[in-house]
Amino acid sequence: MSDGGADDPRLTPALRWFAASGRSPFPFQVEACRAWLDGESGLVNAATGSGKTLAAWLGPVLEALPQAREPGLRLLWITPLRALANDLVANLREPLRALGSPWRVEARTGDTASSTRARQRARPPEALVTTPESLSVMLSFAESQATLAGLDGVVVDEWHELLGAKRGVQLELALARLRQLNPRLRTWGISATLPDLEVALRALLGPGREGRIVRSAQVRTIRP
Repeated sequence: MSDGGADDPRLTPALRWFAASGRSPFPFQVEACRAWLDGESGLVNAATGSGKTLAAWLGPVLEALPQAREPGLRLLWITPLRALANDLVANLREPLRALGSPWRVEARTGDTASSTRARQRARPPEALVTTPESLSVMLSFAESQATLAGLDGVVVDEWHELLGAKRGVQLELALARLRQLNPRLRTWGISATLPDLEVALRALLGPGREGRIVRSAQVRTIRP
C-alpha cells in the first residue's frame, strides 16, 4: 500500500488492529473505508478471498466508534445466500472486539425463529444480515419502517448474484423504499465478477445517484 492510510486519523483503530496481527490493509480496503466515512456510496469489485467483505465493513464500524448514539439498527447486510448468513455474522463479528466496537451483529432470514425476530423488532442489533425477501417483509411492518429510517447504510453482498434477476428487482424496489425513508442512506455493493461495473453501480444506487467504483489491483492465482 502506498500510504497505509496513516495520514487519516479516522483509520487509526483499524490500522492498529492490522498491525497487531502482522498485516497491512490493501489499498482498495482503505479507499472503500474512506469513501464510506466521506458519506459516499459505491461498489467494491475484488477477487474472492481478497478481503472485499472487510473493505465494506470497516467504514461503518469505524464511523460508529466515536459516536454517542442510542443503540439501534445502523446497517443492513444483504446476502442472496440464506444458508451463508450465519457464516457472514461470524465473519463480521470477528474484528469488533479488537476495534473496541460494542456493535451486535445478528441474522434475520426465513430460518430465524419467530421469537428471535420478535426480539429483533423490539431491540434490533446494530448490524443485521438478511436476505431480499426478509427485507421486504420487514418493510411491511409499520414499526420496522421507523427503525429502518435510522439506517446509516446498506451493503449488498454478491451483487452479481442478484443483478438482472427477479430477486434483484425485488431488492432494488426495497432499496428505493429505504431511500424514501432516509434520503441520505449510503448503499454499497460487493462483487467478484461483474461484466459491466458502471451498469451494476447504476442499478444498485438507482437513477440520478452517483457512487464510487473501488477495484482491487490484486490478481488471485489458482495453483494446481
